[in-house]
Amino acid sequence: MTRLEPKQRTLWRHARLATFASPSGWDIIERGALIAEGDRIVWVGQEAQLPAASQVHTEVNLNGALVTPGLIDAHTHLVYGGDRAAEFELRLSGATYEQIARAGGGIRSTVRATRSADDASLLSAAANRARVLMNEGVTTVEIKSGYGLDAVHEARCLGVARRLAEQLPISVLTTSLGAHALPDEFSGRPDDYIDAVCQWLPQQHQAGLVDAVDVFCDTIGFTPAQTRRVFDAARALGLPVKLHAEQLSNQEGAALAASYGALSCDHLEHLSDTGLRAMRAAGSVAMLLPGAYYFIRETRLPPVQALRDAGVPIAIATDHNPGSSPALSLILMLNMACTLFRLTPEEAWRGVTVNAARALGLTDRGRLQVGLRADLALWDAEHPRELAYRFGHAPCLGSVHAGRPRNSVQPFIQPGTCS
Repeated sequence: MTRLEPKQRTLWRHARLATFASPSGWDIIERGALIAEGDRIVWVGQEAQLPAASQVHTEVNLNGALVTPGLIDAHTHLVYGGDRAAEFELRLSGATYEQIARAGGGIRSTVRATRSADDASLLSAAANRARVLMNEGVTTVEIKSGYGLDAVHEARCLGVARRLAEQLPISVLTTSLGAHALPDEFSGRPDDYIDAVCQWLPQQHQAGLVDAVDVFCDTIGFTPAQTRRVFDAARALGLPVKLHAEQLSNQEGAALAASYGALSCDHLEHLSDTGLRAMRAAGSVAMLLPGAYYFIRETRLPPVQALRDAGVPIAIATDHNPGSSPALSLILMLNMACTLFRLTPEEAWRGVTVNAARALGLTDRGRLQVGLRADLALWDAEHPRELAYRFGHAPCLGSVHAGRPRNSVQPFIQPGTCS
């Protein structure tokens, strides 16, 4: 019988903790401390109340740094080839996002670039993007496919996302977004393409490449009926669903997604009362994406007050993609969510921690609580609201992923036993 080695216990002390452990409020612990055993938090509280027999292998004096849960970017498209800077210039000359897409640009132009890139190039580019997010305290990221749009290239992109988690200290959840746009070879045959997407899903699932399924349901995407077919295929495999819903028009996609128990409905600028009620009943998270709202110069705000009144949880993400949100700063999204959508700083923060975890179906992170993962972000700040207030600076001192500190945290560490 193999003897299991005891898990390492680390004491993180002399910190200001923002735990988000309660349903509301910051839950600040002054002069706080936290003990992690392996990848789990086993104690959290005021340092003066540390248990007398707190034997630890490593002690980390954080010198008064602010500690929050590791940030969660729960809606990204990190794996793709090329860029769309030329389209940015076209939009500034008066072309709309929809006009560019219908002329063969938009998502399909990125598909062409992605298909022509090899796996090593895709992985290198995605890793560089992920490192930028990690440098701002992100410890978990969701990555969608959707730039391959055939069986081979969709699987390639999902595989690259899986390999990213093997190379970097970051958790990656993958979402199959084959129903992102209609590829050139299926022009005029959207139903045939949806047939193909539904055929790929079992293969992706069997290969262990997919954690959830998404669809772009809109005027330049797919219809509610086509969306339903993809969701039926996902349900048959036991995969959870989410939806790009009500970004450019109201297709009642949120109500449809909620009827399948969707983890989240994303964008929601055109969300109707029907969709709102359905999301509330299903417990679906409202994933707001201020970077896309800003970048395509949208003018219709998502119904934030109605979401509040209905008790629908609100999450925030970068929506990093080459066409409508080439942003790689979740901290900037905090500020945009507050400034553009009028969220409070606390709401924005819960949107990238507690509610972001919920939007991914995760119950083991997003808060600093006993039993949850030791995913931490360390900040040069007195209070989390400062990070929503400022932008254009680098306040992150380092992060801890599954109990393991990144290199930037190493100078804090002092080996030894504390009792």
